[in-house]
Amino acid sequence: MVTIKDVAKVAGVSIATVSRVIHDGGQVGEACRARVKKVIAELGYRPNSNARALVSKTTNTLGVVTPKISMPFFGSLASGVEKGARENNYKCLMSNSLYETKSELEAIESLRDHNCRSIILHSEYSDEKTLLKLAEEIPGLVLINRYIPAISNRCVWLDNQTGAKHATDYLLKRGHKKFAVITSIYQNGDPGFRLQGIREALKTANVPLPEAAIEESTANLEGGEQAVKALLAKGVKFTALLAYNDNMAIGAIHALFEAGLRVPEDVSVIGFDDLIVSRVCRPRLTTVHYPVEEMASYATKLAIELGEHPDASHHRTHLFIPHLVERDSVADAPGA
Repeated sequence: MVTIKDVAKVAGVSIATVSRVIHDGGQVGEACRARVKKVIAELGYRPNSNARALVSKTTNTLGVVTPKISMPFFGSLASGVEKGARENNYKCLMSNSLYETKSELEAIESLRDHNCRSIILHSEYSDEKTLLKLAEEIPGLVLINRYIPAISNRCVWLDNQTGAKHATDYLLKRGHKKFAVITSIYQNGDPGFRLQGIREALKTANVPLPEAAIEESTANLEGGEQAVKALLAKGVKFTALLAYNDNMAIGAIHALFEAGLRVPEDVSVIGFDDLIVSRVCRPRLTTVHYPVEEMASYATKLAIELGEHPDASHHRTHLFIPHLVERDSVADAPGA
């Protein structure tokens, strides 16, 4: 690896002079500056960002921790973070927690070791006490999709409950009275809030939701299929199905077709997230739009602002509201 010493030796100048040229500092003649730049290009020298970070104690690198970046939702989140980082001339370091508290904390420590002063964290399992302590230690820590009142100015979150109510109200307006719900077996925050929104909307409309009509499974295609098969095996009768997310909804549609039920003629299905897959499946999925990329980009800019100005006062809250996207997987209730 070519070092700054190599450049200085070939150019016939001091290391300090090379450093001033690299950082566009003054007190370097134009001829000398041109010679040093030529040597840098010829040798292929690249400044060591880690070495600069050791001197300054900071970097223009932002860290992001998600449960599993290979999942479409978290891929979209990462894309939003990268967009926000690029717009602010920051680079990204990304890490997976794999749905484990220990791995999540290890990922954060690794990012801190790389002198990241701004970190975007999608935390599902760390307790509030741990997150409050981290917020004290990391001025640029921002939580996405998690709300903690004591650090509300560090939280960028979605009103999941309202989103689920919108979806339920839409089905009620289409005349549906027999509902079923498939939700995530991982009861972190979102599944509970979304189920609460569904229950509230149905209670207001005096429409029952028996416990037998609620089925938990993994929040993916296979989980959606398994949950619907379990509902049908129990003999649950429903014309409207609310799914925890788009992946479960699409898996559910597969299972319904296998059982000889048509979507939306026999059963209407609504998802949540509005992932790309919801636009290309058949029928195209009616769903609740989750502005994850927009939220991630916003959270990134907030984290950079907090990291660069830790003593500044920030009292804003950062709540995003979802909205329903109508497509082809919902119809009027049979006989309505």
